[in-house]
Amino acid sequence: MSDTVLPGDKIALIEECEAGKNSYDDDGLIRSMIVGKSEMNKKERLIDVENQKVLSVPKTDDIIIGTIEMVTPSMIAVLINYINGKPVKSQVECICSIRNLRKRSPALIKDIVKARVIGTLNGVIHATIQDKELGVLFTKCRKCGQDVVLFRDIVKCIECGWTDDRKISTDFLQSNFLKMRE
Repeated sequence: MSDTVLPGDKIALIEECEAGKNSYDDDGLIRSMIVGKSEMNKKERLIDVENQKVLSVPKTDDIIIGTIEMVTPSMIAVLINYINGKPVKSQVECICSIRNLRKRSPALIKDIVKARVIGTLNGVIHATIQDKELGVLFTKCRKCGQDVVLFRDIVKCIECGWTDDRKISTDFLQSNFLKMRE
């Protein structure tokens, strides 16, 4: 077997072999983590995916930082920019459930968020922003687009005074300070 596969493509069943290099077990299905060629090591019963150009795909418990691309009442889609502090250019997205957050608008499109990967299901990366240190790192005023500051547990615009109830990361102030210095 030597087929070209994409990230998330089904390569084999767990009954046939185990996940090897650049592949992972997704509830009984072996899937690819990168674009490459799948190779079966029959002696060790492993399936590997080989390629020179590796796409960065986060694993469970990795911390990601990304830009919100879509918001619905129950979830957000995040374009992953950093995995464990290292920049990536793979254009991989993950989804975060926001159903259990008690915020009117936990995050908005173009906000920068910090999330933790909780797993993959059907080739989709799932993450959470529910932990205290996770959530919005950087945002702008939704009304006038100016900078905001943390005001108790909400953000307040320094220009127009508009306030918004977001799921703020404990790293929020530090990231805004660094962003303003650039």
